[in-house]
Amino acid sequence: MRSGEQQPAALAQDSSPLPPQRATLERWLAHLESLHPKGQAGIELGLDRVLRVKATLGQTQRCPLIIVGGTNGKGSTCAYLEAIYRFAGYRTGCYTSPHLLDYNERVRIDGVPASDEALCAAFARVEAARGGDAAGAIPLTYFEFGTLAAWEAFAAAGAEVVILEVGLGGRLDAVNAYAPDCAIVTGIALDHTDWLGPTREHIGFEKAGIYRPARPAICADPQPPQRLVGHAEAIGADLQLLGRDFGYFGDRTQWTWWGRDGLRRAGLANPGLRGASQLRNAAAVLAAIESLRPVLPVSMQAVRRGLIELELPGRFQIVPGRPTVVLDVAHNPQAVAGLVENLGGMGFHERTLAVVGMLADKDIAGALAPLAGKVDVWLPATLDVPRGARAEALADLIAGGGLGGSVAPQTSPEAAFAAASKQAGENDRILVFGSFHTVAAVLRALKARR
Repeated sequence: MRSGEQQPAALAQDSSPLPPQRATLERWLAHLESLHPKGQAGIELGLDRVLRVKATLGQTQRCPLIIVGGTNGKGSTCAYLEAIYRFAGYRTGCYTSPHLLDYNERVRIDGVPASDEALCAAFARVEAARGGDAAGAIPLTYFEFGTLAAWEAFAAAGAEVVILEVGLGGRLDAVNAYAPDCAIVTGIALDHTDWLGPTREHIGFEKAGIYRPARPAICADPQPPQRLVGHAEAIGADLQLLGRDFGYFGDRTQWTWWGRDGLRRAGLANPGLRGASQLRNAAAVLAAIESLRPVLPVSMQAVRRGLIELELPGRFQIVPGRPTVVLDVAHNPQAVAGLVENLGGMGFHERTLAVVGMLADKDIAGALAPLAGKVDVWLPATLDVPRGARAEALADLIAGGGLGGSVAPQTSPEAAFAAASKQAGENDRILVFGSFHTVAAVLRALKARR
């Protein structure tokens, strides 16, 4: 902590049974939740608060920056970029959200979650810059505070390339307070419609807000909304569309990427992350890599290693052993449709038991619909978090939607997973999907078994 900076009053007492540094981090996180009336689960879009604190901090961009937005595929795309640039020898900073088990996962330096010490130091600098307990202090949201702190951590670590994942939308998201050298929109689907608008056109415009004039503006959606295309063209961004400016083809063993001016990268192994959508994500990543090559040269060896040598928890993650356990944070119709496609590519399983927990403000019926007739036993779980849906509400939607299978509501994801494990035979499959909270709870349960 810099000289003269004080911890907020909420952090002054150390009565936690946790180790001192971890206890300090936990108190900082509790403080972040208390700063804004909407708390951690709340959303308040707009850049004014972030820009004011950013200016006070004196934050400047001293290395290339890539911003990744989109409805689905953001985390995978960030992971590919991070891995490729790391294998190319660059010191990376990568900011993603939400986390599964520990907040530190959101802020990675050289592929490793930031230490408690680094995060606490960054939080202290942001706290001082926003005004602390003084009258007129700027009431940052949880995400805004975390975004500013992530940049502080990356600057302190001497990052040579930074990757920031948009939290919500793009145009008014805190991440957009920074000017990207390249921006990627992975795809556009209906989600967060209360905030971003009721149609793909509305949502596409919001996500296009991360594009900048004369900078690479990549979109991996096969059918990009016209408002996204129109905005990119209006501001003079270097728009690159899947199927027009770059693309891919291949089979189950390898694939080829193609770009502008006849450029090709052939003989690529399929990405390490499973799923049909991963080739679209990987193609967008290669478009970004090629666009930034003049300032960030990368060898094809680094590209090949980065695409296959990575794992990302909760993205069609298959847990070794029997019965087969599949973890996926799919929570909207487009993502669950992709999940169903991936499940269809797995080997034979006698039964599928589904553990699902969702946030109440999601399109739950739409998200569950692709699984009609594909689940034998439904174990919907109550999420005891802000905006969490009750198991009984999920059960009603499953039954009312004619999705098939038996339905047994559970009090929590842990209880649902325990019930599934008890019922499942060694040739069955347990699918855990929905909210990050659901997958995180089951990951903790699996970790406790070891």
